[in-house]
Amino acid sequence: MSTMQLDIVTPERKVYSEQVEMVIARAEEGDIGILPNHAPYVSPLKVTAVKVKKDGEEFFVAVSGGFIEVRENTVIILAETAEMPGEIDIERAESAKERAEERLADRKREDIDFKRAEIALQKALTRLRVGKSG
Repeated sequence: MSTMQLDIVTPERKVYSEQVEMVIARAEEGDIGILPNHAPYVSPLKVTAVKVKKDGEEFFVAVSGGFIEVRENTVIILAETAEMPGEIDIERAESAKERAEERLADRKREDIDFKRAEIALQKALTRLRVGKSG
């Protein structure tokens, strides 16, 4: 089966760099599936669980924002943060989810940044999905 290079990098480190068969991510305009020989493409990324298929097996990588670029059989994800399934602390993600839900439940308070709480909830849910999948 054909493959392409996938590199997932953050400002701190290279999270993943391997030949893969497929990548599915949530871009700004919606979900995108990328196979080898895909047309050039660039888009901002949402908070997402990037699905990767390698050697017939599928796994997820938790990504918080950033950009995706596809060119010449290479997919580059430049992410604010990215975590492989085994790197995720499930207890910590559960706590973050609960904190975000508590903030969002109290809509009458003016001192709470609800947009920030919504993003925190999305990140926690994504981390839990990826952490529990691995």
